[in-house]
Amino acid sequence: MRNFFGVVIEESLTDVSVLKRIKILSTRISPVTPKHQTPWLSKWTLHNVEVERGVVDAFAKIISEHIDEAHDHPWYADFDDGKTHYIIFPRKVFTVDMKDERQYAEAKRYGISLGIPSYQVDFRPKERREIS
Repeated sequence: MRNFFGVVIEESLTDVSVLKRIKILSTRISPVTPKHQTPWLSKWTLHNVEVERGVVDAFAKIISEHIDEAHDHPWYADFDDGKTHYIIFPRKVFTVDMKDERQYAEAKRYGISLGIPSYQVDFRPKERREIS
């Protein structure tokens, strides 16, 4: 069975040491623009990650406990295995069946309710947009 792959933005975490628990496949740095709505930052460090199946639930919970809530811009992280999509907000994890549009709509509504810009919560893989 396939592992989970996704993106975690380093600046979204209150404790970046949690990234030591997973495999970072690649990293890119994106300069912050007004569209990002994070004016207190100069860059986003986007880590493409691989999460092993056996630790995915525990890691999702850990990430949800370490997403920064101190600023006006809420954050999320996500990873999937092609069938199940973990969408992680502060203290809330959505485990989405990737064939279920209703589950995606619920996660998207929740993200928007937190103040995440709508263009950043197009979670459905065919709809995914570049966030930088």
